[in-house]
Amino acid sequence: MVSRRNVLLSAVGVLTTSGGAFGQGRAREIRVGVSQDALTLDPANHRNRETQTVIRNIHDGLLTRDADMRIQPEIAESWRQIDARTYEFRLRSGVRFHSGDVLTADDIKFTFDRLAKNNAMSGQTSPRKGLLGPLEDTVVVDERTVRMVLGEPWPILPAMIPFQEVVNRRQLERVGQDGMQTRPDGCGPFRLTEWRRGEAVILERFAEYYGGSTEIPVAGPAQIDRAIFRIVPENSARIAALLAGELDIISELPASAMRQVEASRNAQVMKVNGTRSFFVALNLAKKPLDDVRVRRALNHALDKGAIISRILNNTATPLRGVMSPDALGFNADLPEYGHDLARARALLAEAGVAPGTELVIDTTAALKEIAEAIAALLSRTGLRVRAQVWEGAVLNPMWQNAERRRDRDMYLTSWGNGALDPSDIMVPTLRTGGRGNAAGFSNAEVDRLLDAAETEAEQAKRADMYKRAQAIVTEQAPWIFLWLPQDIYGVARRVQNWRPQADSRINLHRVRVA
Repeated sequence: MVSRRNVLLSAVGVLTTSGGAFGQGRAREIRVGVSQDALTLDPANHRNRETQTVIRNIHDGLLTRDADMRIQPEIAESWRQIDARTYEFRLRSGVRFHSGDVLTADDIKFTFDRLAKNNAMSGQTSPRKGLLGPLEDTVVVDERTVRMVLGEPWPILPAMIPFQEVVNRRQLERVGQDGMQTRPDGCGPFRLTEWRRGEAVILERFAEYYGGSTEIPVAGPAQIDRAIFRIVPENSARIAALLAGELDIISELPASAMRQVEASRNAQVMKVNGTRSFFVALNLAKKPLDDVRVRRALNHALDKGAIISRILNNTATPLRGVMSPDALGFNADLPEYGHDLARARALLAEAGVAPGTELVIDTTAALKEIAEAIAALLSRTGLRVRAQVWEGAVLNPMWQNAERRRDRDMYLTSWGNGALDPSDIMVPTLRTGGRGNAAGFSNAEVDRLLDAAETEAEQAKRADMYKRAQAIVTEQAPWIFLWLPQDIYGVARRVQNWRPQADSRINLHRVRVA
């Protein structure tokens, strides 16, 4: 058994390695402890939140979001919608990349062509293409103006632009496609000093930074000299390093460690409602889950409050349906499947499900404790429910393929909704044939509402369509609806002017240290 002292010494030891950035003074330095390394430093070549957190401190975007998730101009000083299919962006003057190159409209076109056009990355299509919907072309109007032209109306475009970072077209000519992975030339507040794979990404202040969004005070160059993203996979090691003063911000703080952090002199807990809905997808193609009465019974059988209280330490919001309460079109009037074992047993009996019927919840090791708790609570109905742990590399593809999931029962999983727009979660998970539709749910009216909302320009009408779709989904219960967890961080008390964001990005643009 590894002692807490040894974990602490290990965490501190890797952070104070002699030489390089690690051995330098801490007066104006922020160290962030994260569980995973970046996959790449090319903004167009990933679909990973941890990767984007690092990239977003090197590269800026046309638009960004503030800590309250409001869309704000960033490289663009302004933007407007010309018609249902055309958006125009006016760029700030004097924006420079870290190489010294001046950013122009040609760089914006290059960035979005590379993201949205097939085979635009040396024969490869960007994995982020789907995040830009029907974007057909980016047109240069003049040196500081671009227009984005859609193949059809898609009102979600402005909400998706903050997820895309601008790159320098000349850098590709200098370093090639492979070089873009490790030699970024951004125009953000920090530039890359060194990337020690599996250990740390080390950034330094870019003195000529144009200042970022003027709508988010205080605009200007970064107020720290150095930012280090330190990869510390083990929760215990990240916590130990935070409490020892060797890390300033740590992500993925377990709810069980909140009291330990709050009791320390060095650190505090910061929380924010996340954007990831958790649920148990039910295989609608398999008996007895093809019967809506069984699905409703499982929802009634689960005491969500017990799990939220005892395992999640009251750091999650129970859900009655698909979406976060903070999302556009959230339906606050959805009926609740209240915890009611008698009702659950009656529905199972009505559906002809024999006591002792076995059901299996598939999950990954990270969610094993929760899956086992859900299985135990569902088993109180007389069913025999157990959890089965799989490697994520096996489990996710299995549930994405209708043939391969044919003999499976239930899948404890989640889906992120960083845009806080229903299109970002309902279309992939609940539209017929959606790439994340693990339950195999198919409802003609839901499909019609989702399709109509995709092109409806009036937000009030869109919101109404999504509310109606949510009501049908809750009534049909393709999932056991679970909760929306908070993202929990441990933060050194010396850190100022920073708070977590619901989209999970750790933006260090304006952070200060005491």
